[in-house]
Amino acid sequence: MKALKHLNKYLLKYKYRLFTGILICIFSNVLKLQIPDLIKDSINSADDFSKGIITDKSIVKEALLDSILLIIGVAILAGVFTFFTRQMIIVTSRLIEFDLKNEIYQQYQKLSLNFYKKNRTGDLMNRISEDVSKVRMYVGPAIMYSMNTMVSIIVTFFLMIQTDVTLTIYTLTPLPILSISIYFLSKLIHKKTTIVQEQLSVLTASAQETFSGIRIIKSYATEIATINNFENIAESSKQKNIDLFKVNALFFPLMILLIGLSNLIVIYVGGLRYIDGFITLGDVAKFIMYVNILTWPVAVIGWVTSIIQQAEASQARINEFLNVEPEIRNTNQNNTKIEGSIEFKNVSFTYDDTNITALQNVSFKVIKGETLAILGKTGSGKSTIISILARLYDCDKGVVNIDNQNIENLNLDNLRQSIGFVPQDAFLFSDTIENNIKFGDKCANIDMITQAAKNAYIDHNIAAFADGYKTLVGERGVTLSGGQKQRVSIARAIIKNPKILILDDCLSAVDTETEEIILKNLERITKNRTTLIVSHRISSIKHADKIIVLKEGQIIQEGTHEDLSLKKGFYKELYEQQLLEES
Repeated sequence: MKALKHLNKYLLKYKYRLFTGILICIFSNVLKLQIPDLIKDSINSADDFSKGIITDKSIVKEALLDSILLIIGVAILAGVFTFFTRQMIIVTSRLIEFDLKNEIYQQYQKLSLNFYKKNRTGDLMNRISEDVSKVRMYVGPAIMYSMNTMVSIIVTFFLMIQTDVTLTIYTLTPLPILSISIYFLSKLIHKKTTIVQEQLSVLTASAQETFSGIRIIKSYATEIATINNFENIAESSKQKNIDLFKVNALFFPLMILLIGLSNLIVIYVGGLRYIDGFITLGDVAKFIMYVNILTWPVAVIGWVTSIIQQAEASQARINEFLNVEPEIRNTNQNNTKIEGSIEFKNVSFTYDDTNITALQNVSFKVIKGETLAILGKTGSGKSTIISILARLYDCDKGVVNIDNQNIENLNLDNLRQSIGFVPQDAFLFSDTIENNIKFGDKCANIDMITQAAKNAYIDHNIAAFADGYKTLVGERGVTLSGGQKQRVSIARAIIKNPKILILDDCLSAVDTETEEIILKNLERITKNRTTLIVSHRISSIKHADKIIVLKEGQIIQEGTHEDLSLKKGFYKELYEQQLLEES
């Protein structure tokens, strides 16, 4: 149960609720265990009447009626206590589930991009949903039923000893067999549960990827192959679940068998001791009642053990991600003012997952308010510069300075809040267009949203929609065209009013006429703002104050549009080629 130690802080947080629930649970069980004594008195009264010890039938009837009323009263009171036990312990388990999910989600937010490149979305989702649900069963039902079982066994054992030591020893003979069986079955359940949860992650990831890529699947007419692949994964998951439940299925029959043996022992040994005059008939009945009262608590040991083993396996999987240290850390908790000057000094970077060197000794400087354009072929390192600037990655060698301060010494939140980022692959949330633009500034009003949309040249498209800015764009903006998604992303960055605006090839899906209108608007907006533009088109970057050309992670050319268009090299060749294409 080492992995479950992580939950101790939550158990301490809700210790008063849990303690109250456990206290009520003890009262409930002590009350329930008074019932066999009441039944014993009733049977002994009837036995005494049958033997002629009591001759007045009315006395026996009155005693039986009193016992029945007491039994009903005790049962009702015990039921009320049981209700409040559940209110305390089960509700606490829901509160812990809520806290644990939030802890995992916050950890997911802190983890670096590298982590998400190495782990599948379906697996992340499974650990925050299915695995947490398994853990909740440990902090709720498992604790409640364990306490219920422990109290029942202790109190019952004490009452049985008080009644007859010899019969108690015989009655409890099957318990060592039970303990040994639980030990071995628990180990097996833990192993099989881990396998089941891992397979469930594979299943969830497969389903998630299928739904995300449904357009490609339909376009390539691979539905049958996709269905067959999912069926194979589901079949494997089914078999692993069957293997687990086969082991689980051994518990209850084993418990019932051992309880049945105890009942037989009580009837036989108890009968002999009654004949010999050591105990009364009521004592025999009481022992049978005790054994049957223990049936559920003892039988539930198997179920609770299974819950704990499943929770242990799930919490171990959760801890695996909770223990991951974020590669990018906020080293400065004080507020840092960002103005916008940028400097790269001999920056090199290699992606550890692919071992591709994206940047090699890259150096450049951008003064506050200037526009820097970055040009280069696919894989030349353009987007890597952007990622390092936003501290999505830290460089391996060299230094990145913002306002003459090392970027790693700045407050990370302040840095990212000062950046307006339009990625190459425009991502929209499954929400309204208004809320997608407002994501850049939660306090923006409709006038600010409209103005940002106009600057991104998307306002006229939005106005044509039936619901206007209230139009739902669907998952990942699926209802909009590529160009519309890019322009909504630009509006989202503009409304943020950032100190540094980054445009990562964000006009690739718009036509040249629309591009020209947007660039004119951006030229006006970015006058006193540091701007980085990544593009394949010369038309998108020719107005920039500085242009750098990248090849295989190195700067091969640097200057203004006028300078580079006259120099022999990559820039001039590309410019002439694009002019020829336009003509």
